[in-house]
Amino acid sequence: MKKLLLLLLLLGTLSATAQLNDTFADGNFTQNPAWTGDAAAFQVNAALQLQTNGAATTGTELQLITPCAAATGTTWEFWANLKLATSSGNYADVWLMADQPDLKASGTKGYFVRLGGTPDEVALFRKDATGSPVYVVNGQDATLSSTNNNLVRVRVTRSVQNVWTLERDLTGNATYVSEGSATDATHQRSGYVGVYATYSAANNRAFYFDDFRVTDATAPLLMQAVATAPRQLTLTFNEAVAATQSAASYRLSTGNPAVTAAARDAADFTLVHLTLAADLPLGSLTVEVRNVTDAFGNVAAGTLTATLQNNGFAVPPGLNQLLITEIMADETPVMGLPTSEFVEIHNPSATAVIDLGGVRLLKPGNTGNPAVFPSGAVLLPGEYAVVCGSTRTAQFAAFGKVFGLTNFPSLSNAADQLVLRGKDGRVLFEVSYADTWYKDNRKKEGGWTLEMLDTANPCAGIENWTASTDASGGTPDRSNSVRATNPDRTAPALLRALALNATTVRLYFGEKLDSVAVANAALYTLAPAATILRAVPVGPDFRLVDLTLAAPLVQNQPFTLTAQRALDCVGNASGPATSATFALPAPVAVGDVVINEILFNPRMGGVDFVEILNRSGKFLDVQGWQLGNEKPDSSVDTEPVSSGPVLLPPGGLLALTTRPDIVQQQYPTSTESAHLLQLPALPTFPDDAGSVVLFDAQGRRLDRFVYSDKQHLKLLDNVEGVSLERIRATGPSEAGNFHSAASSVGYATPGRPNSQQQPDVTGTGVLMLEPEIFTPDDDGQQDFTTLDYQLDGPGYAGSVTIYDAQGRLARRLVRNETLAAKGFWQWDGLTDRGQKASVGYYVLHIELFRPSSGQKREYRKTVVVGARQ
Repeated sequence: MKKLLLLLLLLGTLSATAQLNDTFADGNFTQNPAWTGDAAAFQVNAALQLQTNGAATTGTELQLITPCAAATGTTWEFWANLKLATSSGNYADVWLMADQPDLKASGTKGYFVRLGGTPDEVALFRKDATGSPVYVVNGQDATLSSTNNNLVRVRVTRSVQNVWTLERDLTGNATYVSEGSATDATHQRSGYVGVYATYSAANNRAFYFDDFRVTDATAPLLMQAVATAPRQLTLTFNEAVAATQSAASYRLSTGNPAVTAAARDAADFTLVHLTLAADLPLGSLTVEVRNVTDAFGNVAAGTLTATLQNNGFAVPPGLNQLLITEIMADETPVMGLPTSEFVEIHNPSATAVIDLGGVRLLKPGNTGNPAVFPSGAVLLPGEYAVVCGSTRTAQFAAFGKVFGLTNFPSLSNAADQLVLRGKDGRVLFEVSYADTWYKDNRKKEGGWTLEMLDTANPCAGIENWTASTDASGGTPDRSNSVRATNPDRTAPALLRALALNATTVRLYFGEKLDSVAVANAALYTLAPAATILRAVPVGPDFRLVDLTLAAPLVQNQPFTLTAQRALDCVGNASGPATSATFALPAPVAVGDVVINEILFNPRMGGVDFVEILNRSGKFLDVQGWQLGNEKPDSSVDTEPVSSGPVLLPPGGLLALTTRPDIVQQQYPTSTESAHLLQLPALPTFPDDAGSVVLFDAQGRRLDRFVYSDKQHLKLLDNVEGVSLERIRATGPSEAGNFHSAASSVGYATPGRPNSQQQPDVTGTGVLMLEPEIFTPDDDGQQDFTTLDYQLDGPGYAGSVTIYDAQGRLARRLVRNETLAAKGFWQWDGLTDRGQKASVGYYVLHIELFRPSSGQKREYRKTVVVGARQ
């Protein structure tokens, strides 16, 4: 056998270099090369063959390995004799490629030839990190069928095209018979070759191996080139290359920039890193390689080339460096775009390539997994891309770049919030849209996208978005149809401050802030003086800033918070100072807060609202309060006012509604947006009559008002969109203390003082009439008169009858009404027939009767019904 091997060596290709050659002719396996593993269980016998000599124990596993990096363009040869009957427990594996020096480990990857096993075969297998070995070439069964002499010589070749050929000679010579060929490129790197044997007790010395030879006679091939930095290229070869690399062997086909250094990777010998003298140019580039040598001395003839597309070195985006510029939330009816929700993203930079890998698209508050952009995804300078669900990608393929993401969020038609977060969790972009942003009642019904006007003003809301004007309904993957210059020149306003607890104060601003600039605690001061330890902007929209105080606040003690030069996210400064008053809230008591205004019959497209008034001297927190509708059966449907803290200062107003944007749109000149509080839902308030109830967090009823459309001014032709307003803050929550809002303010004052409010009368006397001249025209100026009474105690009944100057009956205003000690009546200038009283003098005849004593009093007051010229 040794002579045969010598002959084979002489006949081998002269240029072939053996990477491993061991005949054990030196009588050992510990050097030239060194085999390691279960060394005590192997020996080199008298015939100079490697033989097992392990424990005579069934199930024993033995291994020996030696380093070898040959992987492609390689031939492996070895001789073996299994002097036993092979079976599932008696076989040998000769590993041609292994990635780690432990053939017994389940995670070892590579290729091996199995001798024996249940099929008694010679077969080539691939082993992955998980799972059982799989066939590459399935050899003929019963090839090794002897019970005591299974002699075989094996040759395996792997071409540079990853074609494997398995051959064997059952005489142990070199007249090979093919077992088959197959292509497999799964594993490209190797660290070791080795032998593995498992046996039953009687076969512990029955495995013989010899004549190992691994030959790589092929030059390396260049597989790919990748730009990993502006001045860095990484080249991948099909096999390990020589440790020493020369920069002179590498160049770009254009000649520039020059390669200044070339180095083989310290861990992966198939990689070479090139350093360039200048930044890579954009576009298609070709790398040329000459005279490169593999780890075994084979030199590539001619020039090797690889082409790459350099779109620039992708960088992770920062705040507002990746934008959502178009939103399709309601895709039906179809105007011309696919029937699918989508958003459009945009890279506003003229030079930077954005790395989207790991960027997340999500809706805050959703409990499911976010949509995540895949590794390697990029957005070129100025480029747009459609983002949609993973099953909708094909629908948008014709438009340009598309990212179909798993877990793409469902977009609400009416209103929603979308956030882009970097893979490090930082907020990149946030938008909270609503269907009012369309500014077109027809388009908001579906089929049209919302488009951003000015990408240089990314923090703006409704003022920088509108409905697409493109005939197809939108402009996915291209500039928006409404694109225009629309800069933000408005400084950020501090709307309010709120003590979340004794040591935390939250500031609410009117627009998105520069989260870095406003995180400076030195920008904020308190009066009376208190130390502020830190300031933390609250994402994802950065309209809030939380301040941490060094000492706890005292309940109901007012403080004034001043913010110096707050910056919005485009750099507008608030000026020298902007301030707000707050206090740590005190407990609420029954009567502290009353229902101040209610809109129960809104205009077409409008929504209800209920306004509450804090008529106490305390700072109150409405968190946990409930707003309800009491039904005729006395059951109450309630909805939460706020799940989070909301401060209601002394004299403060809050208008509660589901759509502050719609309320503000329908009452643009009489709404105070800072005093509108959005609720997820309102109780259902009937358009004709109902009862609104307010409860505190403990379920105590704070106030109740029974309303009816009959309480509106009879002169109004249409009461849709007209609210009922409280007249006097301290008065009762009864019909007589409410009046239709004035026409001069648009028929409602959500978040603002009521148009029909009157101050409480503080004078003395039994009866006071104010004003003595009034004009019932619903213009908000002396629309009605009030008759206040101050009695010496309870127990009176009262009647009020109104006569004109000729003594004719005009109105029976009050009939035998039980009276409190103090109160008032209002006359809206209408007669009993519901007609406006004629201009002139009128006499109010007041009768007071005390049944307990029989005491009766009569009074007369004169009033003038006027008219404006």
